[in-house]
Formats: sequence, C-alpha cells, structure tokens
Amino acid sequence: MNERNFSVSQEEKERERLPPILNHSLSGLDRGAKQHFPSFSSFISTINPKRAAGEHSFSTQLLTPSVRHARELPPIVADVRQKQRISIDTLPPEMKAPLPPEPVIPLRTKTAKEFQEDIERATASGDWKFVHDFYLTTFDSFLELNAAFKKEPNAPFNTIEDSGINIKFVNVVYDALVYTPPDIQKSVLKGIINSLLREWKGPRTKDDLRAYFVLVQNPQYTSTATYVIYAHLLRQIAALAEADHHFLVHWFKKLSQRRFRQLVERLLQFISTRLFPAKPEELPPMAKCSWWIPSATRVLGLLNAANSLSTPPIISFTDFYNLTLDHIDIMEDYNTWQSHGNSNRFSFCQFPFILSTAVKKAIIQRDSEQQMISMARQSLVDKVSRRQRVDMSLLFLNIRVRRPQLVSDSLDELTRKRADLKKKLKVTFVGEAGLDMGGLTKEWFLLLIRQIFHTDYGMFTYFKDSHCHWFSSWKCDNYSEFRLVGTLMGLAVYNSITLDIRFPPCCYKKLLSPPVVTCDQNTPVGIGALTLDDLQQVMPDLARGLGELLSYEGNVEEDFYLTFQVSQEELGTIKSYNLKPGGDKIPVTNQNRKEYVQLYIDFLLNKSIYKQFAAFYYGFHSVCASNALMLLRAEEVEILVCGSPELDMSALQKVAQYDGYIRTDPTVRCFWDVVLAFPLEMQKKLLHFTTGSDRVPVGGMADLNFKISKIDVSTEWLPISHTCFNQICLPPYKSKKELKQKLTIAISNAEGFGLE
Repeated sequence: MNERNFSVSQEEKERERLPPILNHSLSGLDRGAKQHFPSFSSFISTINPKRAAGEHSFSTQLLTPSVRHARELPPIVADVRQKQRISIDTLPPEMKAPLPPEPVIPLRTKTAKEFQEDIERATASGDWKFVHDFYLTTFDSFLELNAAFKKEPNAPFNTIEDSGINIKFVNVVYDALVYTPPDIQKSVLKGIINSLLREWKGPRTKDDLRAYFVLVQNPQYTSTATYVIYAHLLRQIAALAEADHHFLVHWFKKLSQRRFRQLVERLLQFISTRLFPAKPEELPPMAKCSWWIPSATRVLGLLNAANSLSTPPIISFTDFYNLTLDHIDIMEDYNTWQSHGNSNRFSFCQFPFILSTAVKKAIIQRDSEQQMISMARQSLVDKVSRRQRVDMSLLFLNIRVRRPQLVSDSLDELTRKRADLKKKLKVTFVGEAGLDMGGLTKEWFLLLIRQIFHTDYGMFTYFKDSHCHWFSSWKCDNYSEFRLVGTLMGLAVYNSITLDIRFPPCCYKKLLSPPVVTCDQNTPVGIGALTLDDLQQVMPDLARGLGELLSYEGNVEEDFYLTFQVSQEELGTIKSYNLKPGGDKIPVTNQNRKEYVQLYIDFLLNKSIYKQFAAFYYGFHSVCASNALMLLRAEEVEILVCGSPELDMSALQKVAQYDGYIRTDPTVRCFWDVVLAFPLEMQKKLLHFTTGSDRVPVGGMADLNFKISKIDVSTEWLPISHTCFNQICLPPYKSKKELKQKLTIAISNAEGFGLE
C-alpha cells in the first residue's frame, strides 16, 4: 500500500476528529459476521504509525433535529416548500463542475474474465496471493480504481450518459469480494480509508466521481463494523457540488434494477440502524455522529432523483419508504421543517420520498386536528367575548340536508359555512332522528358521490375502457358544483373517509399543481405537464391512435389529412377548437406531428376543462390548505382519497369484529373459508358490498372496523350490508356451499354502493 505524507496546518489541527469506535478485530467481516470496526484513528495508526498523531478528519458538520448550532451540507433534494421536487434535473445536461487537470492513470489490463479465472484458481488451490494483490492495489486510491474499472484509462468520459466505468467488471469484483478470506476484505476497507483520508483541494475531477460511484456500490456496508467508513463515504458524496450530483444521478440511472435496489436498501438499513441500533455499543454516540443520517438521506435523495427521472421508474416509489420512521416523533420533525424549511436544520420532511403514506397521513390528520381545534377555539372565544350563550354545536361543521334536495342543500350548506370547513364534520338528515357517530357522515358522502358522478347528471364522463371518470367540457356560467366535489374530497381526507371515486392518476397530479394555493389569484392552477401516458389512463383508444400517428412511417400530411384543429361533442353539439392560432389552416406533417400531439393532450386534459378543474382545485384546497400537501406525491393523494387497491383478506380476518357470532362459530368459519378462496375480483366485490369501496384505508384492514353480524332470519335470505358501518349481516347458514351460493349472489348483484 502506498504511503502518503500529510501536511497539517494549525487550522487543520482544530478540525473535528472522527468519532471513536471500540477497537475490535476485523475477523468478523468474513461472510457477514457482525463485529466492531475500529475507529479511523486507530485503524490508520496501524497503517502508518508515524502520521497517527497528526491525522485529522475532513468532516463537515451536519445536523439531526436534536442537534443545534452546526453547519449543514448543501441540499441535494430541492426545498419542497418551493414546490421543486428534484432540483438536480433542472441543470442542463452540458453543465459541468470546473475540471482540474486529470492525472495520468496507470495502465491496467486485467479483464473481468481473467479476474474470474483468478478467483476460480484461488478457490481451488487456496492460494489467494494474486487476488489479494489485485484488491490491495485497486482499492488503494481513486487513481487505481479508475485504472482498474475505467473502460479507457485516460479518456475523459465527461458526459452524463456514460460514466466510463466497466460496470460488469465492478459487479464481478464485488460479487467475489464477499466470499474472499477476511484479510482480503480488510485490505479493501483499509484502501477505502486511505482514499477517503486524502485532503482534496478544489472541485472533484470526473475520475473522482467515478471512484465515488464505484465505492458506494461496495456490498461490505451491510455490517455495522463498516458503518464508520460508510458514513464518511456518504458524507463526501453528499458534500459534492450540485453539478457533480447531476452526473451521479444520471450514472445511477444506468444501474440494473437489482444493483439499484441494493444501494437503496443498504442506505435505508443504515438510517434505521443508526436511529434504532440493536446493539448501541457497536456505534458511536449519536452526539458524535449526528451527520450520519443527514448524509445518508441526501445520498438516498440522489437515488430517488435517478429513479424519478427514469421511464419507467427503476423501482417503485414505495421502495424508498423507511418504515422505521413510522416510530419517530414525526410531528416534531414536521414542525422543524415548517419553522426552518431547508435551512440549517435537517428534517426528514425535507426528503418526503422516505416517508410512508401512513406517516404522511398521520401528519395531515394531526395538522388537521390542530387546525380544527384552533377554529373551534376561535369560535368559542368569539361567543364568550360577546357574552353570548355557548352552544357546543359551534365546535363542529354541522351539515343539515334533505334527502330529495341532497346536492343543492349540501352546496348551500358548504357555501354558507365555508369558514367552518376545518371543524369536525357532523351530518344530519332533516326529519330523521339519530346522532351522527360516523355512519351518517359516511352515508352523506356515499349518496352525494353516487348522485354527482351519475352519467345523467352530466358533470363527469365515464370511460368504460379506462374505468374512470373525467370532467365534462361543457361550458356554463356557474361551476360551483365542481367546487363542491373538490370540497367533498378535501373533507374526506380531513375526516379520514375513504371515497369510491375513480379519477385517473393525472387528476391528482393536477391537484398538486401547485400543492399550495398561491396568493396571486391570476396564477393558473391545475395545469399539469401531462404526456401521452397520462392520456392513456383516461382515453386509451385515442392515446393509442396518437401513438400510431407519431410512429407512422408514411406521409402524415397526405395520408391523415389533419390540421391543428380538433372537434368534440358538448351537450349533443359538435364544436371545433384550434390548437394554436390559425390551426384550421395548418396541416399536420411528419415534422410538426409531435407538437400536434402535445397540444392535443394539453387541450383535452388542461385547457378544455380549465374552469371546471380550477373550481374543483379551489374546493379541495379550501379544506386541505396545508403545507403537509407538499410532502405528497400524486399517487399518495389518490391513496388518501380512495384508499389502497392492495387487499389482504387474511389481515381482515384477524381484525374482524363480531356481533351475535363468535370467531369459532361454524357460519363464521365457513364465511372465511369461502372469502379466502375467492379470486381477487370477488374479494373486491365483497369489500365494495360491505363498505361502499373496494379499496383499503391507508392504515390497512384494521382501519376498516369490519363487522360480521348475525340476523335471525331464514337461511333463504341473502346477506345484507350496512355500508355506513362496514357491516355485513349473515343468516345462520348451515353449510359452506349454501353460504357461498348466497354470498356470491348478493355481492354480484348489489347495485350502486350496496346501501341499505
């Protein structure tokens, strides 16, 4: 291993020293055993005792929510408070950090095949000398890493499209590493330490970026014994310039799904272990390594950016969730973010991709509760200050409606009580006795949604091919009913009610455009940057036709005879619209067909329904005006409104409640035998029959309060349901066959929402 001399100035001597770790043997690195790893200081002293006294770290202070008065690394993920999800992609592709002179890389000629042959010979003979020498030399420095893995050692490769790294060779070397003897694994870790301890002056070269790109893929970082090294590697990557991050993001995009997932999982495990270590003595005190979690989260942000920029995404956005964060005081984190944004205080809310939908729902609910309490308290204070009689009803949003005038009464009530929308919702049906314990509220939602979305009502068009509703484009003078639908959706989220609404995903993208209503009323809202994929989710046949137009190899102008004018039916009348000024005179050609398709998509999903959707947008945000919305993806808003499509009937069985039956009764046992054997489509029908929706709340089956009740009637009766209470009522059927027959008939022929 090469020796390097460090020139240590007085200023450098005052820098923070690396946190100490208990000094133990490294023998546990063999095949995943968990052992302590010594501190950098003690480890380096074994490499070069002469410089141990003058050794210093390169640390840049980071901050967790509990640590104050420290400097933070530059942000990787854009401030969500500024409505920018991924600032990395805002850099132009040609942007580069200043390039210092590139050193000449030594020529290394070993190939992946030759290395594999070395491994096979060493495994057979037990002589690992050649393999040991390879690892010792390769990981000794950034220069040597480039010599080993760069496709052409002294070629620049200064583009985002090609890292210049032979990734296949990297994979072979790392796959073999975990099966090598412990001394080889130790030599690799020593080499990484040796590389990281160098003092870097000025910006990094692209070869340095390549070295970081290779080192972060090392599979050894699954052991807590290596976490000190891993943390310092992550800190250096997190501290890179934004232009350098731009390169790394695009290089990460090129990794295979398996390798990419491994990187994400290692970072999530690192964060979870630092937050809740199984053996705290294996890690330094949190006060001495408060920068670990922020550094790891920022590097995870690079991977999330790479995933978001990939079409389709490399892995699901849910794979970035860290479920460990479900168990922290998330409101403290949220309040830190609210107070400090992306300033010098780290918070997980700066990186919402790491927070699960359940956590975000909890934030929204608690934020909603605080707003509800605040509104109710203000109403109470106003009454008292005027010496008026205090009526406890002022603590609620009280809605009184007549069933025959359900829509008009609801619209009048919500318009008149707009200032009370953030209070707890209570619904009363005029002329009907009873207190609203949740059932009447849910019934009100179900009845309203069923009536408003009925095709005869004309507000929404239902597309059978995509099984979703979309806004009717007819023009009118009053769009208040669209505002009502938006308000209903907001109230549902606010009051934790799951709605059976079938909007396409692009609707929720538009709802978050922007995620917080701006002060300038002239700012357009609900305008999404939508693509052919978004149109596919609404009008698949039209999207398919436009796709064929884009790929057509003949003469578009002569064969299609299209212009930049489109026609659509509105209330039985065909109307034509120009997609651009003078569009009826502009032919669609091979050269401008992309523009035509994009303008057509924008017309259908944005411009033709702008007033309708703007009213809908303002209705939703009149209830859910909260910075917490900036934490949400469009897919997560959909889950909050409509629930999750993932069904787990075994989980439902575990949390089901019983009235008149007990868990071991024959009828109950037959019921679950039948339901668990149902195909998914029938299970969805059962859930829809019983609850009014075939989806599951964010909190899972436990949040359904699913109840099976006994009714003492003839077994000739079919099961009935009370969707307002998520209750199914079963006669005491004598056999599984009889129960299956009756249940299948009931759930397959229930109309509407299965309301009784």
